[in-house]
Amino acid sequence: MTRWIGFRHDGQPGFGRLDGETIAVFEGDLFGAPAPTGRTLPLAEVQLDLPCRPSKMIALWNNFGGLMEKQGLARPAAPLFLMKPANTFRPSGATVTVPEASGRALYEGELGIVIGRVDGKPGRDLSEEEAAAHVFGFTCINDVTSAAILKADASFTQWTRAKGLDGFGPFGPVIATGLDPATLTVRTLVNGRERQNFPISDMLIPVNRLVALLSQGMTLEPGDVIACGTSVGSGPIPNGAVVEVAIEGIGILSNRFA
Repeated sequence: MTRWIGFRHDGQPGFGRLDGETIAVFEGDLFGAPAPTGRTLPLAEVQLDLPCRPSKMIALWNNFGGLMEKQGLARPAAPLFLMKPANTFRPSGATVTVPEASGRALYEGELGIVIGRVDGKPGRDLSEEEAAAHVFGFTCINDVTSAAILKADASFTQWTRAKGLDGFGPFGPVIATGLDPATLTVRTLVNGRERQNFPISDMLIPVNRLVALLSQGMTLEPGDVIACGTSVGSGPIPNGAVVEVAIEGIGILSNRFA
């Protein structure tokens, strides 16, 4: 397993492989042929940055059996999703300012799939076998939502506006490779108190099939992130609270909401 991390050091961006509390610094293209520089940096001496820069984040809805049953929903025949724009992205450690107009913000802890590069095969119209090769690794996501905006208009559920405000899509702290997603569990903590705890094995559309289905007619670019959806336990974020999304093998995404 490798954990790739983005950082800023002396005002300059960089990326590398996280080994315990030390970063082995790399250069080049994370999704191409990253090359070690031979330099190392203590984790404590850098500022965390996004582990990659997605062209898009695809966020799933109704993709876990537990939540489907609780809300009395039907099993979807195809992935149900929305897009989160780049202005929502924030790294672990960043403070997210919740606009007054958004009302109550909700946390949603999620597993993120990070798409990689496969030479000779763009990430479009993939089979499940091809999709597996396009999965670079996994990260933690908090798919933040404005409950007030979401259903403010009875004629139109405002998914993009409710989930597209500045800072409403933090992810990180790393991209972990070599994990079996079916063995992972997502935990969400608010001010240290556990609010969500659900297994990825409960996903209605598992990882490889999900990537294959999303790629039909839509190219998945290297660095794109798929937020796999959340399960039971999503709830409001108190003002000033620290929300943590923890997945063993990846780490803890931590953000304060002001």
